[in-house]
Amino acid sequence: MSAPEEVDRLESIARDLRRSVLAMLAQAGSGHSAGPLGMAEIIAVMYFHTLRHDPARPDDPDRDIFILSHGHTAPILYAAMAHAGYFPTDELMTLRRLGSRLQGHPERTALPGLETTSGPLGCGLSQGAGIAYVSEHLDRSRKRFVYVAMGDGELNEGNIWEAAMFAAKYRLGNLIGLVDRNYIQIDGRTEEVMPLDDLAAKWRAFGWHTIETDGNSVSGLLAALGEARAVSDRPSAIIAHTVPGRGVDFMEYDYRWHGKPPTKDQALSAIDALEADARR
Repeated sequence: MSAPEEVDRLESIARDLRRSVLAMLAQAGSGHSAGPLGMAEIIAVMYFHTLRHDPARPDDPDRDIFILSHGHTAPILYAAMAHAGYFPTDELMTLRRLGSRLQGHPERTALPGLETTSGPLGCGLSQGAGIAYVSEHLDRSRKRFVYVAMGDGELNEGNIWEAAMFAAKYRLGNLIGLVDRNYIQIDGRTEEVMPLDDLAAKWRAFGWHTIETDGNSVSGLLAALGEARAVSDRPSAIIAHTVPGRGVDFMEYDYRWHGKPPTKDQALSAIDALEADARR
């Protein structure tokens, strides 16, 4: 498959994932909208191009590791896992139901292919750094990458920066952080709640190879991940600038959709808009 064809394929998958997320949230009547919709390209590229994984062998010891640190964006992860074949897509409509395997935050033992339980913010990078350390320094028989997706609001947590120092000290070149830089969190704009910029300079100061890219550009993400994977002497941070609520005009950039689901009518309207955009 040529590079343009691969980009087209991944963009199509991202649209499918967005449609699933909207349907799931509307059916559940609760959950987070803006973050999952903004991350569609990131998750599509990870699960359908970059990540070494096999839904038929979720415990493959040679698999890459993907950790979703900001667990409230679980709908986009569940959508990708279902479309990849970890469980039936029909099960997506059980999101947040009592007894469902698809709770509001991922629970590691609930589904095959989930690497960690995530709910308390700030923990994912520490978990990923620990796994990467074992692979890099203790069990060198297996070379695998560890990817940790983080929200930008989550970077308010001090645990993140402790892990960043640890990873740099031990030169964990197999650790790649993906920061979903959408400039919103539950209480408002990130730069009003707790300013983060110059964010790239912060990661560089902590000893990380740092890349900035358009997180809604498949080609940009592919290039950034390729660059990060080629760096072996230190961890890499990809600051992926995304549009919260991407693809849904009444949600985009509005922090009030951080933790609010669409109604069924709103979801149908948004799905129709995605379909129309795909036909252009």
